[in-house]
Amino acid sequence: MSLAPAADSAETAMAKVSLCSMPLVLAIILLSATHSEQHQSSQAQTLLRIVRFLNFPTVLNSWNNYKDLCNFEANSSLAVVCYEENITQLHIIGEKDAPLLPRNFSIDSFITTLVKLPSLKVLTLVSLGLWGPLPGKIARLSSLEILNLTSNFLYGAIPLELSSLTTLQTLILDDNMFSGPLPDLLSSLPVLAVLSLKKNLFNSSLPISLSDLENLRVLGLSHNHFYGEVPDFSRLTNLQVLELENNDFGPQFPKLGKKLVTLVLSKNKFRSAIPAEISSYYQLERLDVSSNMFVGPFPASLLSLPSMTYLNFSGNKFTGMLFENMSCNAELKAVDLSSNLLTGSLPKCLLSDSKDRVVLYARNCLDTRNQNQHPFPFCRNEALAVGIIPERSKQKQASKAALALGLIGAICGGVVLVGLIYFIHRRMNTNKTMKKSPPRSITENASSGYTSKLLSDARYVSQTMKMGALGLPGYRTFSFEELEEATQNFDTCTFMGEGSHGQMYRGQLKDGSFVAIRCLKIKGSHSTQNFMHHIELIMKLRHRHLVSALGHCFECYLDDSSVSRIFLVFEYVPNGTLRSWISEGRRRRSLTWTQRIAAAIGIGKGIQFLHTGIIPGIYSNNLKITDILLDQNLVAKISSYNLPILEESMEQGGQGVSSGGSLTSSGGSRMKHDDRTDVHNFGVILLEMIKGRPVKSETQVEVLEDQLEVALTADEAARRSMVDPLVRQTCLDQSLKTLMEICVRCLCKDPADRPSIEDVLWNLQYAEQVQDAWQGGESQSSEGSPVSPSIPSRLTY
Repeated sequence: MSLAPAADSAETAMAKVSLCSMPLVLAIILLSATHSEQHQSSQAQTLLRIVRFLNFPTVLNSWNNYKDLCNFEANSSLAVVCYEENITQLHIIGEKDAPLLPRNFSIDSFITTLVKLPSLKVLTLVSLGLWGPLPGKIARLSSLEILNLTSNFLYGAIPLELSSLTTLQTLILDDNMFSGPLPDLLSSLPVLAVLSLKKNLFNSSLPISLSDLENLRVLGLSHNHFYGEVPDFSRLTNLQVLELENNDFGPQFPKLGKKLVTLVLSKNKFRSAIPAEISSYYQLERLDVSSNMFVGPFPASLLSLPSMTYLNFSGNKFTGMLFENMSCNAELKAVDLSSNLLTGSLPKCLLSDSKDRVVLYARNCLDTRNQNQHPFPFCRNEALAVGIIPERSKQKQASKAALALGLIGAICGGVVLVGLIYFIHRRMNTNKTMKKSPPRSITENASSGYTSKLLSDARYVSQTMKMGALGLPGYRTFSFEELEEATQNFDTCTFMGEGSHGQMYRGQLKDGSFVAIRCLKIKGSHSTQNFMHHIELIMKLRHRHLVSALGHCFECYLDDSSVSRIFLVFEYVPNGTLRSWISEGRRRRSLTWTQRIAAAIGIGKGIQFLHTGIIPGIYSNNLKITDILLDQNLVAKISSYNLPILEESMEQGGQGVSSGGSLTSSGGSRMKHDDRTDVHNFGVILLEMIKGRPVKSETQVEVLEDQLEVALTADEAARRSMVDPLVRQTCLDQSLKTLMEICVRCLCKDPADRPSIEDVLWNLQYAEQVQDAWQGGESQSSEGSPVSPSIPSRLTY
């Protein structure tokens, strides 16, 4: 039987099947290619929308090939990386100091577009002008491993949703305006290795849970307002870089692991001794503890650590004797021992002629004529003043102390007996001849710490709150004799006026500086302690746009030491009121339009500080244009604000009083729209600045507000007709319109309809920005660049 025909038949059948399946295979291939093209097209469209959101920055000018985005040639400012046709990395780095994006930018819509790239593992958006609160929906990028949003204008709290990014290894939010406490949930990021939050406005203590981040290698928290003790980081065995510069940490030196390479603790409130175990940190290369209050012996062994290249101990109270034969690491590049209490001779190893090494040691008591040394007794006396007793004299002092105590005890017993007899005799005569003794002056220093829960929560919110930035002397207690001398015994020629909060005098201190002195008469019988928590709060109220307190003085009655008068000493602001530069003395002086916007921004920042700079805030400040003073640089300062001691202390002696007229003594909570009262008053001030004539009644405010509303919907000519003739021709219409809109919104009758002070500030800075651009960048703003707002926010009209 032949099988050939059957075989031929089978082959023919298989060939037919293959020919039939070919279209199916081709269809699958074509569909796959089509899907791939559609997927790439979808990602390209997403990138195009991102470019539009970012207002077509210069860095994206070369980004024109959206069809082949995965093969785009990367550079240092722009890169797109793909894996299996999905975008996994997006890097966009704009120009340094990029301005914020226009006010129609929506951070929420921007993030909504970004999450359409779900495969993103690395996202870098640096210096692009992004502003607004970071939306929690960014956590939908569930594959994120690196998130870098440095140098933008993002503000508010870190969204809690970030804690769900379990693959996140690096989080960098430097140079933004994030604020509030650090989220405790950051500890739920199991693989987080880099956390950098430098140059923000965080104002809280650090959560203890940070010490649970076992994989953490870099922790950067510099230039914020963190405070309190640093958590125990000794369990962070992988931590190599810890940067805490310019905060309020302290007083104890933090507990750390031994693998540190960089440790920066400068400009804090540490005042303990350096622990001995730091000499065993053999990987330590950079150590900076400058500008603190560290005490105790200088740890000279750090000079010879094998990896050490940079040491900065300046501005502390370190003691001890240095010797010429001390050893140093040959790789040391910089050593700063300035402004301590060191004695002896500078080690020869630091005096090498190497041009690569910088050694500073001025303002010590070293045996050298170089770099301005103090005489030896200075360091010894200063060391004793801070309680540091030289080791070799402790035993001798102890034996002397025992003998001295015995003698003092015998003498004191005799003195007390004689004094008791004298006191009883004098007291009897005093009760017969007088009911109330004449007042006396006493001095009582406010403690460096807080005396209540209220004060322990009080915190700064921006760099301008640092005393050094204000250029003011430190807050102190004045003696009554000093104030008498400054005011020529409170002569009538120094009298500046009297209001509901006491009399005001102008004085000149011994150093030649002028001050304003407010005298408050106290009703009832109250001790100085009743007022100390108010004093401690007042001494923290320092801001570039507030007339800040420099000190105080209590005057008390002799018989019971109750307070009769309180003197508050303020900085003296020489250039008169804002009204005198707007609607009075018009022939002599008047602010330009740009200067008026700058003054308005200054007032807004002052109000913002009163509301948010301390906890609880100070509201209902009854602001008037005559309360705004201008200094020698025409910087606006609020002179009359709701100081906690002014009203309540007059009636209640400072017991249980809140820190603002709107606060209750028990809860510290305020009414829902209490902050909008100051916004309304600010609107009245803006109205006078626009019109250039005094606004003195509520009826006048309502009439002018209606006129502004009509002008806003009319043409440019109608708007200009509303403006002070002295600046009418120099203001850009967009800038003028923005100020008018802000003013009208601030004057809304319903407080809920008024904008927040943050909204007001953003729009004022926008008005300044467009005006500045129109004038060719010659803005005269006292605040510097108009594109660096305090907390930008969008205000819709």
